[in-house]
Amino acid sequence: MTVIAVLGLGEAGGAIARDLVAAGAVVRGYDPAVPASGGIVQAGSEADAAAGAGLVLSVNSAHDAVPALKAGIGAARNAVWADLNTGSPGLKRELDALARRGGVRFADVAIMAPVPGRGLRTPMLACAEGAGDVAAVLTPLGAGIEVMDAEAGAAAGRKLLRSVFFKGLAGSVVEALEAARAAGCEDWLRANIVAELAAAGEHTVDRLVSGTYRHAARRAAEMEAAAAMLDELDVPPAMATASRDLLRRLSG
Repeated sequence: MTVIAVLGLGEAGGAIARDLVAAGAVVRGYDPAVPASGGIVQAGSEADAAAGAGLVLSVNSAHDAVPALKAGIGAARNAVWADLNTGSPGLKRELDALARRGGVRFADVAIMAPVPGRGLRTPMLACAEGAGDVAAVLTPLGAGIEVMDAEAGAAAGRKLLRSVFFKGLAGSVVEALEAARAAGCEDWLRANIVAELAAAGEHTVDRLVSGTYRHAARRAAEMEAAAAMLDELDVPPAMATASRDLLRRLSG
């Protein structure tokens, strides 16, 4: 039977681990703050979880990724160590180097969508030496993994590039609606945002980019006024001032 260690049993790790159990894998889980449940075998440490596993999934946090690898690598000699945490490309390269020095194959695995509601079926992007092995183990169990022929850090980098857009967009929407609420027209702005997003097509990105460069100076002044308005509404203009500063740089 496939034996998989899952380090980190929080929202993402727990959902993935439970789906692996449901798919027939033996899952050894360790999390110092979350007890194993749903058929996951409770391990007492990273090394205990990794012992006898063919695949280790580190799904704790970027902050804990290096300590977890150092704690478990001695017991993972015959396993592939897959780091699923949202960390920088530099962190993934550091983990890869540590794994190589310990004689363990490493995979940089980026989770490309929210895990709740998808679990193991969440789209993933994998690279580095162990990426193909991760896909070979997890795909038959129901995972959807795209393997990149690239060094560690490439998958993490692509995820974070998407994050600049998606999280930046979400931040702008939240800030705009907060200000609209303070101004008494939240419903109007929400409807306007929905209409703009619904009308987006394949040429939207080209239009946004070309217009931003062409009209950077005028739009910088516009966002300066927007930031001033948010200050008057007692809404911190984090996204508005960031947009202003970007436009000023482009206009210079």
